[in-house]
Amino acid sequence: MLDKVLLLSASAGAGHVRAAQAIERAFTELGVAGEVRHIDALQYTTKLFRNLYSKAYFDMVNKAPGLLGWLYDHFDKPWKNERRRLAFDKLNTLRFVKLLEEYQPRITVCTHFLPAEIISWLKAKKRLSTRQAIVVTDFDVHAMWLCRHHEQYFVAIDEARVLLEKIGIEPGKITVSGIPIDPVFAMSKDKRAMRVKHGLQQDMTTILISGGGFGLIPLENLITSLLEMRHTVQVVAVCGRSEDLKKRLDHLASRVPPGHNVSLKVIGYTTEMDEYMAASDLLVGKCGGLTTSEALSKGLVFIIVNPIPGQEVRNSDHLLEEGVGIRANNLPALAFKIDRLLDDPARLEAMRASSLRMARPRAAFDIVNRLVGLARRW
Repeated sequence: MLDKVLLLSASAGAGHVRAAQAIERAFTELGVAGEVRHIDALQYTTKLFRNLYSKAYFDMVNKAPGLLGWLYDHFDKPWKNERRRLAFDKLNTLRFVKLLEEYQPRITVCTHFLPAEIISWLKAKKRLSTRQAIVVTDFDVHAMWLCRHHEQYFVAIDEARVLLEKIGIEPGKITVSGIPIDPVFAMSKDKRAMRVKHGLQQDMTTILISGGGFGLIPLENLITSLLEMRHTVQVVAVCGRSEDLKKRLDHLASRVPPGHNVSLKVIGYTTEMDEYMAASDLLVGKCGGLTTSEALSKGLVFIIVNPIPGQEVRNSDHLLEEGVGIRANNLPALAFKIDRLLDDPARLEAMRASSLRMARPRAAFDIVNRLVGLARRW
């Protein structure tokens, strides 16, 4: 049984934290660790640094996405800029370094590159003897994820494994696991039963829209475009914790005339996203690593709308390449593109099969089991 396992995320977007929570739950369900802690590394940095990692990033997403994409590509140069970046990070993570040195975890599992980089530096200086595992939470591996001192990388797909091997990571230190998602997504749930449970029509094509986090397109505009569809569909819009967004969408739903081809159901914050995904056929929106992996586990077909430049554009490239989605670059054509897809049931079913084939719903369990196996040799 493992002991003193430290899971390290960073609350720069929800995905890194959710990935760590998924691994934590897998440890609990498998019962293979005596002590497991999960810490948000950003909570042990300076206030200015936290703002840089969170607010500044979100501001760029909404106000300067082109600049964000340029920066993402500019810094995606393996083994470049690492000294400069590390020097800046060290200045702002003194509390985090102190926590690590005092706790001395036996195994660290990082779902964000910031703590991975700091741990690598501490290992190089022999101030920390932990065994480090790095879990990449997108389908591509950006250069920011690279560090010199590690025991294992966990990546989403074989292409990511090949990339790491080509830039010098030992093949034995790479596991293709998929992106860890909450184990609840690995549970099979009947589509019709989930529709009945959540007040949806049993035999109607169901489109899911998740409004959590942030985006480049107001959801009202996206849903207004969907209302032009000629196929009969039901749209489920999940608003997350935004009360204001829910009120606006409730108002929009009240204006949809009875008998319209498109019905709209608005949901606020929910802990049953796996059930709404199980009830759905298509997912409309962005393609962050965690949401994408969750949707794949339920065999959803993706309608990708304005992915965030950088990692989401690259995630969308992989989805399109695997034949599990289409991309709509212009809202006025969104309804047309989905209608054309629904006109071809054979194509839609093939895309659904590809989605399930790409899915790795038990990634969190696979990561934990691999760590247990490796620990026997460490």
